[in-house]
Amino acid sequence: MRSLVLAIAFLLGAPAIADSNMPPAYWANRQLPDAEQEAKAQALMEELRCLVCQGQSIADSDADLAGDMRDLVRRRIAAGEKPDSIRAWLVDRYGDWISYRPTAKPVSWPLWAAPIILLIFGAAAAAGRMRRRRK
Repeated sequence: MRSLVLAIAFLLGAPAIADSNMPPAYWANRQLPDAEQEAKAQALMEELRCLVCQGQSIADSDADLAGDMRDLVRRRIAAGEKPDSIRAWLVDRYGDWISYRPTAKPVSWPLWAAPIILLIFGAAAAAGRMRRRRK
């Protein structure tokens, strides 16, 4: 019985241990003093996917990793780096998936062509059905 209680305590206590005790990164929740730089950082952060939440941008996510990425973006923008080079570095590090901006690489061409092909097949099926009804 004692070991069962201990096992349950460990299972229920694990999520509490998973939280970070580290303070958030400096620029994670602060805006840059220069409004133009902050606008560039904000635009870039809206285009980057949170690696933890996966359905949110790093601008919208409350995850610690998203805060660290916001800090990284703001620091690099403040240092004068261009948003495109920051995005390229992040894509290099984490892969194309991190960016909400679609790529035009040949590997993604089927994804671009699929809606057009499905529309053509749908139109052909509808036309065939209409012809059969007329007869």
